[in-house]
Amino acid sequence: MSTQILIVDDSAMMRKVIEKTINICDIDDVHIYEAGNGKEGLDMMKEHPVDLLIMDISMPVMDGMEMLKVVRKNESIEALPILIVSNESNKRRIEELISQGTVFVHKPFTPEELGDNILEVIREKLA
Repeated sequence: MSTQILIVDDSAMMRKVIEKTINICDIDDVHIYEAGNGKEGLDMMKEHPVDLLIMDISMPVMDGMEMLKVVRKNESIEALPILIVSNESNKRRIEELISQGTVFVHKPFTPEELGDNILEVIREKLA
C-alpha cells in the first residue's frame, strides 16, 4: 500500500529538503505531493487523498494555522496526521498546535530528527 505525503511550505528549497529526508527514511512505496501555501495544499488534498501532511506555519495566501483549522473542521480528514515543521518560537502557539494533535519540529532540524518524527507519525497511523 502506498503512503501519500503532502508537503506544504512556501520555500521550494525547504520542500526539497523535506522530500530528501522522506526518501532516506526508506518508506516503502511513498508518493510525495507539494504545495506552496495552505490554499494550494487544500486544493491538492481534494485531488489526492494523503496519509500525512507536513506543513509550515508562516506562508502567504493561507498560512498553516488557517489550513490546520480547515483540516480539523472537515470530518473526512479531521484525524489526518500532521507534522508541523516551522521556525515558530511562540511557546503558546506551539502548545496550541500540539493540542490540536500535531507533531511539532522546530527549524532548523537535522535529517535524523525530522526522519524519526515522520516514521513515528506513520507508524502511529498504521497501528
